[in-house]
Amino acid sequence: MQLRYSFRMYPNDPQRLALARAFGCSRVVYNDALRARETARTAGLPFVTSAELSKQVTAAKKTEERAWLGEVSAVVLQQSLRDLDTAYRNFFDSLKGKRPRMGAPRFKSRKDIRQAVRFTANARWKITTGGDLSLPKIGDVRVKWSRTLPSTPSTVTVVKDAAGRYFCSFVVETGQDETLPKATPEVAGQVGIDLGLTHFAILSDGTKIDSPRFLRRAEKKLKREQRRLSRKTKGSSNRTKARIKVARAHAQVADARREFHHQLSTKLIRENQAVAVEDLAVKGLARTRMAKSIHDAGWSSFLTMLEYKAVRYGRGFHRIGRFEPTSQVCSQCGIKDGPKPLNIRVWECRACGAVLDRDINAAVNVAKAAGLAVSACRARVRPELVPAQREEAGTHRDGQPTVVGIPSI
Repeated sequence: MQLRYSFRMYPNDPQRLALARAFGCSRVVYNDALRARETARTAGLPFVTSAELSKQVTAAKKTEERAWLGEVSAVVLQQSLRDLDTAYRNFFDSLKGKRPRMGAPRFKSRKDIRQAVRFTANARWKITTGGDLSLPKIGDVRVKWSRTLPSTPSTVTVVKDAAGRYFCSFVVETGQDETLPKATPEVAGQVGIDLGLTHFAILSDGTKIDSPRFLRRAEKKLKREQRRLSRKTKGSSNRTKARIKVARAHAQVADARREFHHQLSTKLIRENQAVAVEDLAVKGLARTRMAKSIHDAGWSSFLTMLEYKAVRYGRGFHRIGRFEPTSQVCSQCGIKDGPKPLNIRVWECRACGAVLDRDINAAVNVAKAAGLAVSACRARVRPELVPAQREEAGTHRDGQPTVVGIPSI
């Protein structure tokens, strides 16, 4: 499978100017190509092909107005045209129902919070022996290599985020065989996971993982920086500096949340042979009064990490339907006890009398719905036989008492 590896870059001042020039040229080529296609569509002309757009870029370099396009690598400009083709392809596929609905390609702005350019093998970029990333017409940029690449990448994407940080991103093929050894039953087996807000994850074995609440903990700092930003004059240098401070504060929250998701998902995959989760309607929940807490938890990104790591390391991953009544069914006797308010965290089953923790009971039911054989914490998956209720007892025709229709011996 293909994975994306990102590393932090530290360009110097001349290299930042060169990267800014590459970002600008890539954006101009994208907008010129989009404008050419939209003009042709409005005039009723045929769709402008990528080959014609490439010829227009080459001709534009020879003009006085667009001569500065020759100051950057030609590969960057061609990849910008490829990005436009991808945007149109995704738009047409959405109209055909092949993917979720999305809008038509739009013009890029120099004020966009994210800028990116891509270099392919034709650009002859390389990683030097000293560990720097050598980019054409930019130079050798210092990179912080946090891990080794599993294979040799063919392309590299240079990204500048809203906080002014630079990253180099590689899409590489993972190793041929990265399957982890089978988890022993003594250590771990199969687990169901119920996601929440008070506790981020509740496992079917009774383990509860607290929610870090990174955004809530950083609200005071974010409020202070955003208040300072609102007081700055629009268009001033001080406003730009204040905007970067706000972006960096948000980036710290996002990085901490992503690191937490990676560590937890890797731990669960390594310690369990199979995991089961519930398909949550995150978009719908994000429109409720709990929207900030739901976005702070980041359930969707966590489940995405859990799924691809299960595929990568040969673990089982099961996703049950979102309408499964996991919080209404007793995990011991299987009786549906009806919906309960959120303030009820512990309840007693009216059928078997078991006292159940709401979250652990839901996690056990998630695992059962996925077909995993798990047991609840301090509870039994298969409960012992219980005496029949008074109204269920009857009398056999020979006078022998019965329990649920079976004569007693």
